[in-house]
Amino acid sequence: MFNFFKNKKEETKDIKESTSSKKDSAFGFLKNALSKTTNSLVDNVLNVVSGEIPDEFELEDIETMLIKADIGVDYAVELVEKIKSEKIKTAKIKDFLREEFSKVLNIEKDNKLKFEKDKLNIYFVVGVNGAGKTTLIGKLANRFKNQGNKVLLVAGDTFRAAAEEQLDVWSKRAGVDIVREDKADSASLVYRAIDKARCENYNVIIIDSAGRLQNKFNLIEELKKIKNVILKKLQDANLETMLVLDGTQGQNGLSQASVFNEAVDITALAITKMDSTSKGGIVFAIAKELKLPTKLICIGEGIDDIADFDSVEFVNAIFN
Repeated sequence: MFNFFKNKKEETKDIKESTSSKKDSAFGFLKNALSKTTNSLVDNVLNVVSGEIPDEFELEDIETMLIKADIGVDYAVELVEKIKSEKIKTAKIKDFLREEFSKVLNIEKDNKLKFEKDKLNIYFVVGVNGAGKTTLIGKLANRFKNQGNKVLLVAGDTFRAAAEEQLDVWSKRAGVDIVREDKADSASLVYRAIDKARCENYNVIIIDSAGRLQNKFNLIEELKKIKNVILKKLQDANLETMLVLDGTQGQNGLSQASVFNEAVDITALAITKMDSTSKGGIVFAIAKELKLPTKLICIGEGIDDIADFDSVEFVNAIFN
């Protein structure tokens, strides 16, 4: 009997150690992936200060480094003004920045993707061409499928054949179903896809969309039309309107977020390519300017390289 309980305790200990090891490994991977952002947002800022308290010239340099890290001009000026007015010592600047960035990400406290097991969950995904939108949809579909959900993809970018074909490839890779129809009206296709999802008991539907910003008016009108169709068919379904941003785009991402948010009321951000950029400060800029929550992050090209965004882990990975 004693040995039984002893074995159980050892087994529990092994599980805890294994879980801890996985968390440490995941954190290490995130930290490594964000190393370029750490360099631009932390190291470069600290390297321009030498005295006990930053002087006027050093404050200007700090502001320049923050702007280069893509947190935005207004936010950079605000932070430097605080450093100056609060007479923050050089040794405390890193802690100050960590605290400020943590506050910004906590403006929108709910970073969890909307999902309810017993409802139809609709994810309307928007973003410019090249942001990694289709790839993210494939990764998200694969994750939902592995969690035991019945998933349907909708190839809503119907006028770009390559987009439909690419999504079709991802549907096969993830082992999920797809609705596509070349040259069809996107809103009509979405209407039929939602009917199919309800009739055939899908509980996750992920809708791709066009991303042709070069003709912004037509794009916005098309997205509004799709969103209106979704809202009419919503009933008791869950809706998440997700904007996919390329993490390497920096301040361009902020302008894109403004355009798409005005058109379709974004409820979630997914940031891609974070492992190949020094512009990770855009996450803070968007949270500060638009109050939009980042909910997913993609680091790597594998089908499993997608994770829920954790603001605490994100800040720790940059500053630790």
